[in-house]
This record gives sequence, C-alpha cells and structure tokens, in this order.
Amino acid sequence: MGEPTTPPTPAPAPAAAPRPIPLELPGTLEPVYSNLALIAHSPAEIVVDFARMLPGMPKARVVSRVILTPLCAKALLRALGENIAKFEKQFGEIHLPEGPSLAEQLFGKPTGDTTPEPPKEG
Repeated sequence: MGEPTTPPTPAPAPAAAPRPIPLELPGTLEPVYSNLALIAHSPAEIVVDFARMLPGMPKARVVSRVILTPLCAKALLRALGENIAKFEKQFGEIHLPEGPSLAEQLFGKPTGDTTPEPPKEG
C-alpha cells in the first residue's frame, strides 16, 4: 500500500484592506498650533497636553488636551512614525537640535508655574 496522504493546507485568507473611516469635521472646528507636548499616563490612559510656548511669554499655555487608551496611543505612535518616514522621503531628514529639550533650545528654560489654567467659561 502507498504512504498516507495529508489533506492540502488551505491558502491563508488575504488580509482585509483597511476601510476608510468616515469623518465629519464641524464647520466651527478651529485648528490650534502647538510646539510643545506634555505627556502623562495612568494604567488606563495616556494624556497628552498640547501647548504653545512663544518667545517673551512667561509660561506655555495648554491649547488642547487629548486622552487616549494605551492601545490608541501606540497606534498613533505607529501612524506618526509612518507619516514622518513618508515626509522625510519627500522633503529630507528632519534634524532635531541637540540639548536638554527642543522647547529650551527654541525659547529658553520655562519659568514659573506650568500648571495649566482651568478652562474659562463663556
């Protein structure tokens, strides 16, 4: 008698193409400029405070706070890395200044209380 045969292995299913996510941008959405990010975390979330530090101003002002799950933060990290790579391929390498921090390089060492002010009502 012949040798036993093994059933053929099915081909792996092709990876599903990512579906575009429908977005709605409100007409009143105002973009904000940020040149500084402060990041904190707990076991359940990553908090990113985007701030703007301008020359001659005594302290940076937080302009937006984004709270992410650790999974979303890691996905954002990957997406940013991919987009930076595409940007550098098109426009050339981004060179970071040497030194203690980018903010200190651009604007000097921050002074005073850096606690964000509560949002103003109105």
